[in-house]
Amino acid sequence: MTTLEKAKKNLEEKGFLDIETPEKIDYVKEINKLRKEKNAVILAHYYQEDDIQDIADFVGDSLALAQKAATTKADIIVFAGVHFMAETAKILNPKKKVLLPDLKAGCSLADSCPPADFAAFKKEHPNHLVVSYVNTSAEIKALTDIVCTSSNAEKIINSIPKDQPIIFAPDRNLGAWLVKKTGRNMVLWDGACMVHEAFSIDKILQLHAENPDAEIIAHPESEAHLLKVAKYVGSTSGLLKYVKESKAKKFIVATEVGILHQMRKDAPDKILIPAPVDDDNCNCSECFYMKMNTMKKLYLCLEHELPNVEVDAELSKKALVSIERMLELSK
Repeated sequence: MTTLEKAKKNLEEKGFLDIETPEKIDYVKEINKLRKEKNAVILAHYYQEDDIQDIADFVGDSLALAQKAATTKADIIVFAGVHFMAETAKILNPKKKVLLPDLKAGCSLADSCPPADFAAFKKEHPNHLVVSYVNTSAEIKALTDIVCTSSNAEKIINSIPKDQPIIFAPDRNLGAWLVKKTGRNMVLWDGACMVHEAFSIDKILQLHAENPDAEIIAHPESEAHLLKVAKYVGSTSGLLKYVKESKAKKFIVATEVGILHQMRKDAPDKILIPAPVDDDNCNCSECFYMKMNTMKKLYLCLEHELPNVEVDAELSKKALVSIERMLELSK
């Protein structure tokens, strides 16, 4: 059995192609060569490691990545992100090959909404329109009327008639923030992102006391007590824009630390402090799943066109409806 055959056999168990590469390989050079040869596009989320962000054709938040995936002319989409993102790209491009460097790059928020439980929850609330965050599986998207991201959630909620009851899933923190922003009394699914719930409000306030000139900025997946003290609350792209345009020079940033790479590029004169977490022994402001992708895995998946993400055709058709509604409303 060859090394490749063995790696393919172990793909399901490992999640990635476990193959050794030459010691002095130049991943940037090799990836660029393969991308050109195969007419591949590399899409990366802001939470990916720095090298992956730098080599990507496009770096964005969930909305921008979905929009890019919907319009790409590439034959192969390499998604440097997590599973639900690659799955969304596949739903939007059923005939294209969609690669994910590590199939086990999941999402704690998506995992907090099991499809069978959510289907039962939906039945308990008949006549409710379902708005689901993009951080969900294809099965949840198929049970959803309109998908949203943190960038467009408020706009999407406001587009729904005021007398129409709404279920919002799966993030309870984003949902509660939207209730406050829109005045809509939505039914919330009880899910959350482990990264955004790890921040310590006490340590953040102490840090702010030591840096009174710093503005606290936070992603709406964070808990309510943190959002209350934040000077600005917004999506990943919203946080980037705010830092770039704000007159303030120093920021305490409460979201996944991967965003600091792009912030430093966009605003090199600003001082950026990652928000501290509760557990001193844990680098919990890093998304373990996002960091599962590496340059080596990216190279190997493009070289061998594995692992690839597939979505059942019928499920894909159902899920596509809610994604296309979001894209239409986001124009």
